[in-house]
Amino acid sequence: MMRGRGVLGGAAGDVTPGFESLRASGGGAWTSHQARSSPLRRAAGRGPEDFFYRAASVLRQKNDLKETRGAMAAAPRAGRRRGRPLPALLFLLLVPLPPGGPPGADAYFPEERWSPESPLQAPRVLIALLARNAAHALHTTLGALERLRHPRERTALWVATDHNVDNTSTVLREWLVAVKSLYHSVEWRPAEEPRFYPDEEGPKHWSDSRYEHIMKLRQAALKSARDMWADYILFVDADNLILNPDTLNLLIAENKTVVAPMLDSRAAYSNFWCGMTSQGYYKRTPAYIPIRKRDRQGCFAVPMVHSTFLIDLRKAASRNLAFYPPHPDYTWSFDDIIVFAFSCKQAEVQMYVCNKEEYGFLPVPLRAHSTLQDEAESFMHVQLEVMVKHPPAEPSRFISAPTKTPDKMGFDEVFMINLRRRQDRRERMLRALQEQGIECRLVEAVDGKAMNTSQVEALGIQMLPGYQDPYHGRPLTKGELGCFLSHYNIWKEVVDRGLEKSLVFEDDLRFEIFFKRRLMNLMRDVEQEGLDWDLIYVGRKRMQVEHPEKAVPRVRNLVEADYSYWTLAYVISLQGARKLLDAKPLSKMLPVDEFLPVMFDKHPVSEYKAHFSLRNLRAFSVEPLLVYPTHYTGDDGYVSDTETSVVWNNEQVKTDWDRAKSQKMREQQALSREAKNSDVLQSPLDSAARDEL
Repeated sequence: MMRGRGVLGGAAGDVTPGFESLRASGGGAWTSHQARSSPLRRAAGRGPEDFFYRAASVLRQKNDLKETRGAMAAAPRAGRRRGRPLPALLFLLLVPLPPGGPPGADAYFPEERWSPESPLQAPRVLIALLARNAAHALHTTLGALERLRHPRERTALWVATDHNVDNTSTVLREWLVAVKSLYHSVEWRPAEEPRFYPDEEGPKHWSDSRYEHIMKLRQAALKSARDMWADYILFVDADNLILNPDTLNLLIAENKTVVAPMLDSRAAYSNFWCGMTSQGYYKRTPAYIPIRKRDRQGCFAVPMVHSTFLIDLRKAASRNLAFYPPHPDYTWSFDDIIVFAFSCKQAEVQMYVCNKEEYGFLPVPLRAHSTLQDEAESFMHVQLEVMVKHPPAEPSRFISAPTKTPDKMGFDEVFMINLRRRQDRRERMLRALQEQGIECRLVEAVDGKAMNTSQVEALGIQMLPGYQDPYHGRPLTKGELGCFLSHYNIWKEVVDRGLEKSLVFEDDLRFEIFFKRRLMNLMRDVEQEGLDWDLIYVGRKRMQVEHPEKAVPRVRNLVEADYSYWTLAYVISLQGARKLLDAKPLSKMLPVDEFLPVMFDKHPVSEYKAHFSLRNLRAFSVEPLLVYPTHYTGDDGYVSDTETSVVWNNEQVKTDWDRAKSQKMREQQALSREAKNSDVLQSPLDSAARDEL
């Protein structure tokens, strides 16, 4: 096994220099001749205000001395008039002083003058990063570390990697070479061989030898921090994204021995436990979810923090903390995070987790049999989730980013609908597709709000007689009109270009984990089975919640679609597009997500269906769904271009979504147990997409 240790660029075995030692400040103590020298002489050359102030002080001292001598003089001298330079003294005392008094005004003697104290230097922090097979995450993780608001000259880096089958070592080495001059010091511990642990079943399997090696590495990092007299050590996992640049300073300000920032994920999972069994295993408690969802905010005492956390090495109790070897009384599971939690317990050090701010994200752990591709796609999904409510997590500027070659996933075309005035949605969606390697054609949506009556009439648009919104009792809005026309134009392009199968996205969706792979696998199964299909929902809102939908035999993750809302994403065939156009929907328009269920004959309102004689669209749905909305009605940041509008033929009648949080928000919160599609064939990837702790 090849190992290198020491300052980057030095020979193996070089000792990493610690932080700078404290040195005595310059300047000596006052001497006796300085104390006896003339105050007036030393005051010369200091500016007029300072001079007059010092002169007045000297005159007062001389007069006091004369009075003392006069009292001690003999009787013949008692009647002698004592001279007092009152005019000069009054003149000097009336000289205006600078605002707030002269420098050192509180001091009687000029030697007592002082300058204000300088602020304390930033604490000395060592950041410990352990990485194994993490090349897919390092570009983004390291970029986040670079943006932490802490002086780099007061920050040391301790980086270790081992047992890699990817290019983790290459990426880390490139980064460390580029940044070593920016940080106080760098300790680099690579181990190129062996590439596997002898007792592991795969790269995601945590064997006993892997646990032990991780404990030893963390202990070595802790020792390095203590040896260089660091004030703090920050442990960060290689796939944890610290996106709040103030995270380190916020944790330091909490003044806790061991404290972690609560990291978000796509599920209930985070980097802390609220309960632990008597054997050291995870225990569900009622306290966890309110903290995880930030219904309760603060810093909370917990039995376990892991992945990313800060240790205050200034605290006396921190000397008793250890990752390895386990405490002599330790009898629990051989697991690095449990071993350290036990060490804290024995040292009477309380762990804390803080959720006052949004600090960052981490991926949900995968199963032991997962592959490195699974892990890379899982981390990519973390990046997609970040973009829903935050700016993208940008990669490090010091290392070259891997290139991605986008494709159309086997479709003839991938459409993405976006309103020109919704630039934020467009940029987020294009970035999300780029991260997944999906090539798309941007389609400018029809802005119904910008259409006037003459434009609507020129297209021959008429509303379906008797249509009313089921929640508000209102007719079609201009926003819904524009949405319908946007999809209608795509159906026309599909027919005009003869596209056999196309994928359509709206711009207000978020992706499930493994989206690309799961959809491609589904379409392969559909093709192999020879299924006759026209439309496949990829994302929707189920409106029929009383009975399960019928599963499609021999095709994983597919059901026959029942009454559904939303057109977030769907696959459409050339045959399906022709059926939709042949229905002449512009002359009897209703919202597009009401029109589609009419066309596959699952709409509950028979009066609507009566206007469309041929309702033979063969519609299916992915199950479980692969996309869902970025925001639901009433969420912070929720914006609706279809509902927040005006009635299609009367601009004086304004419409909006249900801000009163009444019927529309209460309905469809969850499917009944009996209505769930439990008999659908599941793929091996489905379990990873569920919200599991």
